[in-house]
Amino acid sequence: MARPASQQPTDGELEILKVLWDSGPTKLGHICSAVRRVREVATTTVASMLGIMRQKGLVKRTDGPRGYLWSARVSREATAKRALRKLVDSVFDGSAQRLVSHLVADRRLNEEDRREIVRLLEADRTRRGS
Repeated sequence: MARPASQQPTDGELEILKVLWDSGPTKLGHICSAVRRVREVATTTVASMLGIMRQKGLVKRTDGPRGYLWSARVSREATAKRALRKLVDSVFDGSAQRLVSHLVADRRLNEEDRREIVRLLEADRTRRGS
């Protein structure tokens, strides 16, 4: 028995979503051209992926003046939120502190990143009244 399709986009689906988020409703040819800037991919492969993504509710297809127009049904923000939640839960046992510790230990945060994180934490503290 096949497992149900994940609502979380695969890496390839995420590439396509990024194109759609940046360009808005667009034709298959434009999507293929944008993805080909990153890696070689056949038009039929992108078309198949769009069909799967449509079944998963990630994209929608509308009739355009000359063929279909594809657009994202999910926002970048909602997708990022779900992906981050899954990462924190599965890799860091639900601990955001472990994620941040990993970023610090791995030296992934430059000084500008650190200042922005502190600013965001202070703004959150002010909003919460703590």
